[in-house]
Amino acid sequence: MVVRNVSTTTAPKITYVTLSADESIHPRYEAALQKFTQELGRRYAMYIGESEVRSKAGEFEHRSPIDTKVVVGYFQVGTAQHAREAIEEAAKSFASWSETSWRERVRIMRRAADLVDERKFEIAAVITYEVGKNRLEALAEAWEAIDAIRYYSKVMEENDGYLVQMGPGGPGESSRVVGKPFGAWPVISPFNFPFMLANGMALGALITGNTVILKPTSEAPLTGLLLYRIFRDAGVPPGVVSYVTGPGSNFEKEFVSNPKVAGIAFTGSRDVGTRLSREFLTGQPYPKPVVMEMGSKNPTIVTSKADLKKAVEGVVRAAYGYDGQKCSATSRVYVQAAIKSRFLEELKSRVEQLGVGDPREKGTFIGPVINKTAVSKFRSAVQEVRRSRGGKLLCGGRILKEGAFGEGYYVEPTLVSGLSSSNRLFREELFLPFVVVGEFKTLDEALEKANDTEYGLTAGIFSEDPREVERFMDVIQFGVVYANRRGGATTGAWPGAQSFVGWKASGSTGRGVGGPHYLLSFLREQSQTVVSSS
Repeated sequence: MVVRNVSTTTAPKITYVTLSADESIHPRYEAALQKFTQELGRRYAMYIGESEVRSKAGEFEHRSPIDTKVVVGYFQVGTAQHAREAIEEAAKSFASWSETSWRERVRIMRRAADLVDERKFEIAAVITYEVGKNRLEALAEAWEAIDAIRYYSKVMEENDGYLVQMGPGGPGESSRVVGKPFGAWPVISPFNFPFMLANGMALGALITGNTVILKPTSEAPLTGLLLYRIFRDAGVPPGVVSYVTGPGSNFEKEFVSNPKVAGIAFTGSRDVGTRLSREFLTGQPYPKPVVMEMGSKNPTIVTSKADLKKAVEGVVRAAYGYDGQKCSATSRVYVQAAIKSRFLEELKSRVEQLGVGDPREKGTFIGPVINKTAVSKFRSAVQEVRRSRGGKLLCGGRILKEGAFGEGYYVEPTLVSGLSSSNRLFREELFLPFVVVGEFKTLDEALEKANDTEYGLTAGIFSEDPREVERFMDVIQFGVVYANRRGGATTGAWPGAQSFVGWKASGSTGRGVGGPHYLLSFLREQSQTVVSSS
């Protein structure tokens, strides 16, 4: 199917950097924080079709990683029966929604974007409490969702709802290709971008005429509920989108084996995504689509021709933004031997300036990690460095428990050098503020090391030599690549600017959210030919 060129906006993108210069956001965010404190500890239902659903299996409690004494809320423990009911509603609602004019679906989605805009401070406050994201990154996430909805509304328009006129195959024939939706899709979202990533997958399915069962992670169920409410308030009918909560294990078997499931959209760990893909392939009567983004182990290369100040800032923002809990985070850095000592000295100094704090506070850059499992993983990684031959903790390495940190999940931003490139810390995704640094002599050696992974999401280079940048772009085996990006060496993809696409073990479709081809993942082609009667 042909995708026409899609025009892009020239408006400046909302990022951590641009937000930090806007003082007007702080009173509104703080008012939203204060308002949300009055709602802490509430009990929430699931929503399936027209029904508000309470589970006989009970509720689960979600506490804030900022302070585990704070109960964000109580949510329903959904079961396989709830999964079946939600799938049934989605399947029943599919005919009417898929037959709804694509222009009407676009109108509803644009209304959803307006509602996100109206509620962005409320959304950001909940993101902060649920997953510990600082205010600027939480607000940027809400703004990114707004831009994603508006961008894909424009993509639908500029592709005429994915209707392409074709040439005749024979005399008197009129032929065209039409994009048609598949059916009911479970959308399974992660904690690290609980609003935007859920929005991206659900938006992709809904705007193309599919129906959605929204299953947010149990680390961010309330953010998922806010998204569900926005779609419903915008005009998405009941049953076209449902909202279920609870352990993924309660839903997985039904999602992969129910024949009324048409496709699965998932963002999360490689292990879970690979298992879902395999079980969905074997559990269904025939192959069906999966849209999956499954993390990475992202490299940044710093050559002797880099602007070191730019490189240091770019690595710090990409490695330690949201505590390294981004699938795009820089987690390994390769530095040319001639400048390694100077670069590490400047990088260490910059990391030590970051500090750790309560993400509700204005000046905080690094907040808590998501849970005690993440803290345990951090402890194991630090112990491994200390046991290794040659490994050095340049800074960080501590789990913080004193004072205000005592009730949350706080660790220091950590920088490590001296490990063998074969060490697992160069290879396994940790999802932590933990960076390993290696060295290289030639750019081709650095590229070989960077590509020596099963992952392939984001990668970056710092070099002021255009030939080195061109070589990097030609050889690097990652889907989202950047050169000399001070605002984030490997992070910060934005709808309509960068397609966020994973290669190899990082993704399943070769089409990225935020890019012009993403909606095709939720459509199948139908070739229609009519022969004239004359």
